[in-house]
This record gives sequence, C-alpha cells and structure tokens, in this order.
Amino acid sequence: MPLYVDHPVWPWRGRTWAHLISDCSYEELHAAARILEIPERAFDGDHYDIPGERWHEVVAFGARPVGSREIVRLLRQSGLRSPKHQRPGGLLS
Repeated sequence: MPLYVDHPVWPWRGRTWAHLISDCSYEELHAAARILEIPERAFDGDHYDIPGERWHEVVAFGARPVGSREIVRLLRQSGLRSPKHQRPGGLLS
C-alpha cells in the first residue's frame, strides 16, 4: 500500500498543508483517508490536503515522505494525475 506525502509547506488560512497520494488507486487513497479520519472535503481531485500538524501521524501510518515534485511525478506516472481545472474544488482550491 504505497502512500506518499510531501512536506507541509503550502500555506493557507494560517496553516501549512501537505498532500497525501496513492500511486496505485483512488480506492486505496480513500480507504487510508477513512482509517486516518481525514474528512472527505479534504480530497482535491487526486490527493488529500493534510494539515501540517497531522503530517507525523500520516507518516507513522506508513506514508512515505517525498518532495512536492515527486508527488506530481508519481501521480503522472500512475495515470492518477487530475488536471487542476477538472478538480472538484478541495480544501485548498
């Protein structure tokens, strides 16, 4: 179950945010989000927006820390990258 998370460097509303992805399937990503009790509203088309204060919890769950460029590369390589204009408008949109 390879999950990946970048570092919480994305500012929004006084907090920093990270992105949680799967390079296998959205089903795997949604299942992990349910276990971690990440709200559905945090899903932004191809990733979940994760508040910085939960980053260590997500890593302890098993997500591999990677850089932001690696997040994009993994999504594109897996075919799971959703163009921004097609995303339904997640937490950070």
